[in-house]
Amino acid sequence: MRRTWPGSRSCARPEPAGRDGYLALGVSMEQAPHEHGTAAPDTGAAAVPHAAAGPAGWAPAARATLHCLTGCAIGEILGMVIGTALAWHNVPTMILAIVLAFVFGYALTVRGVLAAGVGLRAALRVALAADTLSIAVMELIDNGLIVLWPSAMDAQLSDALFWGTLAASLVLAFVVTTPVNKWMIGRGKGHAVVHRYHH
Repeated sequence: MRRTWPGSRSCARPEPAGRDGYLALGVSMEQAPHEHGTAAPDTGAAAVPHAAAGPAGWAPAARATLHCLTGCAIGEILGMVIGTALAWHNVPTMILAIVLAFVFGYALTVRGVLAAGVGLRAALRVALAADTLSIAVMELIDNGLIVLWPSAMDAQLSDALFWGTLAASLVLAFVVTTPVNKWMIGRGKGHAVVHRYHH
């Protein structure tokens, strides 16, 4: 038999029964704990969605590659024009062109994702996830061909060799990068993530 000493308090906390129980204890319903679990706090950060993996066709892969190629071409041409105008050597000119290719490649994707109402930080994460591998492969093929092409690194803006080599390198980069984008889209990665914001 449990003995309760006079003046002692029981360690067990009485559980109020519903609304009437809380009102009897002098606790308003606004102060009462919720019985259906605690909701996770809203941090305001948008997570990058995961696209479903599945077979990918050549058409979406080609569109994704053309999207990256546009940004890369703008960045590379601008970098080469700036480097040539400032009489830089080949290495710093190429580095500037590669950096600007990534910048403009990411910028095109960020612009499209921002148009879907996504915040800037989330849009940047989407661009990094969608375009990094594609742009890297494209720049490797593009600049590799220019380096290996005889006299291409010494061509000036007024030379046909400059523009002919650049055009050939971009075409080759498109051909090589398209299967890479097809593989990534089939795995639910790359521009498959960007497409989630366009529907």
